[in-house]
Amino acid sequence: MGRFLAFILIVTLSSCSQNIYTKLTPLYEKEQLTEVPDYSQLNYWAAHPDKKDPSDSVPKDLAANYHPKQDVDVFFVYPTSYLDPTQPYGWSASLKDAKTNAYTDYTSILNQASIFNEVGKIYAPRYRQAHITSYNPVGHADTVKALAAFELAYQDVKTAFEYYLAHFNNGRPIIIASHSQGSTHSIRLLKEFFDDKPLSKQLVVAYVVGMALNPAIYTKLEACQTPNATGCICAWRTYQEGYEPPFVAKENFKSIVTNPITWSKEQPIATRYLNEGSVLYDFNKVTKHVAGAINHDGLLWTPKPQFLGSFLYKTKNYHVADFNFYYVSVRKNVAQRTNYFLENQKTSTH
Repeated sequence: MGRFLAFILIVTLSSCSQNIYTKLTPLYEKEQLTEVPDYSQLNYWAAHPDKKDPSDSVPKDLAANYHPKQDVDVFFVYPTSYLDPTQPYGWSASLKDAKTNAYTDYTSILNQASIFNEVGKIYAPRYRQAHITSYNPVGHADTVKALAAFELAYQDVKTAFEYYLAHFNNGRPIIIASHSQGSTHSIRLLKEFFDDKPLSKQLVVAYVVGMALNPAIYTKLEACQTPNATGCICAWRTYQEGYEPPFVAKENFKSIVTNPITWSKEQPIATRYLNEGSVLYDFNKVTKHVAGAINHDGLLWTPKPQFLGSFLYKTKNYHVADFNFYYVSVRKNVAQRTNYFLENQKTSTH
């Protein structure tokens, strides 16, 4: 997503009072207000360990070495899939919209949430996401409605997380993972539930991808500095080398940026030849050496990606591929951090 005004909305939402949802709910249609998700029902989860869903999928090129474990829980918040330009449900998606649900399942749940399926159980709640135009409202009235839509969406995500904690977690280690609008919400979730809170002891790592992330939001949570670091945040948003989106100049902070190939603050540059595999148009095919990674002033840059047909790929904004360019690298890093966390847990117990 990464559209103009995204960072303004994030900062604004981070400072919203708990009363904003109550004040702004009259903006919504009756159906949207009464259609409150019931997270005791599996149909309100896009991914859940008690159902077969696309997050269980493994690219065929990786299947031979797939050895799933159940060591941790992954709470995944998916990006915007409510894209219909007619906004048939207003500013907030309907959870009964089969088209949006299917698009969610076979884009982000398949291509992003699946990255984490080797380390543990994946939970991805359906939520009344804000429409894509909420990131670029026009005028005061639309801005108020957009903020209300984000608030409604966050309240769903928060409710789902609270239900997950009460009914599924049982003290297990937690990974938070998200992309785009999902990261807008997980930024808040981390602040409310983990930052300087007892639950931080269960946090393996958070992958908060595709959005600017101001480190000053948090009191204790920090950016991960090494490949093994735990209890910390990894974040990046990907653009072509040399390109800076106009809205970045208006940010009054330098976003956290993690190199998703080296995972090290001391190694901010990696060529594409160090990238072990991307998952692009064909989920089952892993393509090596597609994209590099360069940490640059709160952004992740890569030289123009190289893959079959890449000469037709004209955009300089690689937001849609934030995870997929680095699919294998993220998958391996998740396992690495999880193993390190569990070993330390054993050591501290003994």
